[in-house]
Amino acid sequence: MTNVELQKHIDNWFTDPGAVKLEFSEEGSQFLNISIHPDYLHELMWSLKHNKETHLDYLFCLTGVDWGKELGVVYHLESTLHRHSLVVRANVEDRENPVLDSVQDIWATANFHEREVYDFFGIKFNNHPNLKRLFLTDDWEGFPLRKDYVDEVNMVVK
Repeated sequence: MTNVELQKHIDNWFTDPGAVKLEFSEEGSQFLNISIHPDYLHELMWSLKHNKETHLDYLFCLTGVDWGKELGVVYHLESTLHRHSLVVRANVEDRENPVLDSVQDIWATANFHEREVYDFFGIKFNNHPNLKRLFLTDDWEGFPLRKDYVDEVNMVVK
């Protein structure tokens, strides 16, 4: 399925015009980019995997991003059957309590990726079965990959 065909197919899934924004990346990406409101994230991801036309069964990258005003997660998906790919972005404006739905029940590989994002960005994932720090110690304060993080100890030695 081409990006245009994917776009037309997915565009019919949501009746709320504010739920999903389908777009091609400004950077000229080869992937269709979808920006999704956090309230619809799990529903979209479930459909992307289980719909026979999309069958995006492979989550090959999940990463946190600090956009400055918003925190977000970017998901890269691929269909091993149809050989098409796309990117899904979900952003959260609440930097004090950023929360998104977990997708680890859809793709098991998301389990550790979500823990990493939680550890370094502080984004919590609803319904994650074991959301705890993965790399940093339990007493670590702050989230080192956020733009507003202050490294008092200067952990990076030059």
